[in-house]
Amino acid sequence: MSKPVLVVMAAGLGSRYGGLKQIAPVDGDGHIIMDYAVFDAKQAGFETVICILAPGMEQDFLDIAGNRMGKRLDLRLTVQRLEDLPAGFTVPEGRAKPWGTAHAVLSAKGLVDGPFAVINADDYYGPESFRSIYGFLSAQTGNSHAMVGYKIENTLTENGHVARGVCKVSGGKLTEIVENTRIEKRDGGAESFLEDGTIVFLPDGTIVSMNLWGFGASMMEEAEKRFAGFLTEHLPKNPLKAEYFLPMVPNALMQEGKAEISVLETSEKWYGVTYAQDMPTVRAALAARREAGKYADMW
Repeated sequence: MSKPVLVVMAAGLGSRYGGLKQIAPVDGDGHIIMDYAVFDAKQAGFETVICILAPGMEQDFLDIAGNRMGKRLDLRLTVQRLEDLPAGFTVPEGRAKPWGTAHAVLSAKGLVDGPFAVINADDYYGPESFRSIYGFLSAQTGNSHAMVGYKIENTLTENGHVARGVCKVSGGKLTEIVENTRIEKRDGGAESFLEDGTIVFLPDGTIVSMNLWGFGASMMEEAEKRFAGFLTEHLPKNPLKAEYFLPMVPNALMQEGKAEISVLETSEKWYGVTYAQDMPTVRAALAARREAGKYADMW
């Protein structure tokens, strides 16, 4: 079996932050959040990193982070292109929004030939999470899949709403995941504002996905073959904004009884820059961890 590789989704435009938040420095040495995530992944055992970028972002990424990362691991770049669609489909007139996280992962299809983990470029996941997912992938001989599950209270911002995959878990296995695109922090948990106007309270301890997945090699094929069906269903209803979210694929497999998804629960706290106002909190948290010696060997 091939060694697990890490796929990093960095093609997001960072619209709520007001710029390319993936390449905004989070410390005085110019490191970005991805530096910390990839460093933790390398310490856990990952040696190859595939970074998915937006068109035209390649040189900026190399200058700001990629060149230094590439000295310590095998770094490969690929691009998520709007026009990369199944046969018979074209980009709707006026569409500028990327097709979503599942489509982003498909941009790495030609570079992945075995088990792989997936993360967002602008999220700090914590060392424990990478050790957990690497251990899971390394121990598999088939096409088992897993997700690192975070407690919702460890994933919220004080500065606005966030999107999270809200999970149902039974016996350590994922039974359902639903993408909630507007979740706001509240005492004792969070409120999710659903598209139909319903407001659902999510108490502390609710498990959510932060898009830290571990997949067997078959997941690429599953994501690819389901994309055309997604487009057929959703383009007529929402041609400019419909998104093919990564959780849709494992969720479909579970509902069809074709796969089990292990949930690797973690007590790690997420940090990320969803809004510009989040940056001081992220910088302070990472500074504290560096002062504690956790990143003494950072590149």
